Amino acid sequence: MTSIKNKPRIMIAGAGSIGFFIGGLLHHAGHQTGFLARSKMVEHIRNHRSLTLTDLHGFKLDINPSELDLFTSPDCLTSYDIILVTVKSAATHEMAKLISKYAKSTATIISLQNGLANHKTLKKTLPNHQVLAGMVPFNVAQMDGARFHRGTSGNIVIEASPENLHRQLTSPNMPFEAAGDMASIQSGKLLLNLNNALNALSGLPLLEQLHNREWRKLMASQIDEALGVMNRSSMKPKPPSPVPAKLIPHILRLPTPLFKIIAKRMLTIDPLARSSMWEDLQKGRKTEIDEFQGEIVRMANELGTSAPVNASILAKIKTAEALEKGSPKLNPEDI
Repeated sequence: MTSIKNKPRIMIAGAGSIGFFIGGLLHHAGHQTGFLARSKMVEHIRNHRSLTLTDLHGFKLDINPSELDLFTSPDCLTSYDIILVTVKSAATHEMAKLISKYAKSTATIISLQNGLANHKTLKKTLPNHQVLAGMVPFNVAQMDGARFHRGTSGNIVIEASPENLHRQLTSPNMPFEAAGDMASIQSGKLLLNLNNALNALSGLPLLEQLHNREWRKLMASQIDEALGVMNRSSMKPKPPSPVPAKLIPHILRLPTPLFKIIAKRMLTIDPLARSSMWEDLQKGRKTEIDEFQGEIVRMANELGTSAPVNASILAKIKTAEALEKGSPKLNPEDI
């Protein structure tokens, strides 16, 4: 287990938009922070005068890339005390094998990934390491140049640990919180993540999409299905908002003027923010739809029931992935 007597050395394993944003703030807070990323991403960062972090509240931080420890080879994992895993879900098993091969046995592994099963995959492959689940409530998009922009609000939550690692990771611009019941928090985040696909299919900025009642009705229908499946699976989702999960579909279906008033108390959204799934479609990358709608459909099938709205949206994202033409810019009635 990681000691809290000295500042731990932190590695961002699989740095992309989320990884560079979180890692950049950790670096700025004085942590020795390394970034393991694909060669193309490392080259992109090095080719710009600064790694720039911005957020919806007007925060801006410029970091000279020469200050950063950027790596493309996994042998860099050997000297770090905490490894924050930020790869997409499909790459979790591969990253776990690299950590098993190169990381020291005392390193703590924290999954800051979407979905319900990534920390379980890490634990299975890394039985001798302390592995903690985590949840990042906000989205980060790569903008012009090497700028990474946080477009929504919320604090990172990680599984409670004897060393209170959340305190070690907290900085003035990025609080970490600890929780005992991560299963409820992760399933609650999954409910809200179901909108990622709708946003990707719409092609609209997130705030504009959520101000459209027809899109919200679709999101509400997805969440109703998901809640039914989760209830039958004895899951108790706790979304990263002050509103209980069962009330979210009702709020989404409200007339837009009333919805806007209530939504302001739940979540702050940058007018230009879009979902990570929209970004994946635009860049021709594989999305995490299997970990979102796909997870709901899978659980429904195991229970001998169905989730037709989630299944339909899953199919439309798969089609958009295959076409590699970016967002199909659908209307709600197309779905």
